[in-house]
Amino acid sequence: MRINLLPGLAVGVLLLAGCSSSNQLSAAGERVTFVDQQPGSQCQLLGNVTGSQSNWLSGSGGEGSSLRGAANDLRNRAAEMGGNVIYGATSPTQNLLSAFAPLDSKMSGQVYKCP
Repeated sequence: MRINLLPGLAVGVLLLAGCSSSNQLSAAGERVTFVDQQPGSQCQLLGNVTGSQSNWLSGSGGEGSSLRGAANDLRNRAAEMGGNVIYGATSPTQNLLSAFAPLDSKMSGQVYKCP
């Protein structure tokens, strides 16, 4: 008796691919902006935050799309903290392993609440 696993495997892969998604920007996250200059004294520093985009199931999807997902997550998290400005956003550089395996993309920055 021979069992054909290919159709079952294909369905499983499609189901897993359907579960993967990029981070969507929330309504509150849309009001958070990135700035290049450190906010002035009228702004309150709320803390540091890191956003990430999992690339394991979705594949790398290109560096731009994975960093966009990490930026969306960062903006959403900043909004949850009550912030509306992100200063000093950075993303760790890609390493040799990331060329072969779809690792998470991350972005971090300082969250401020400005009037």
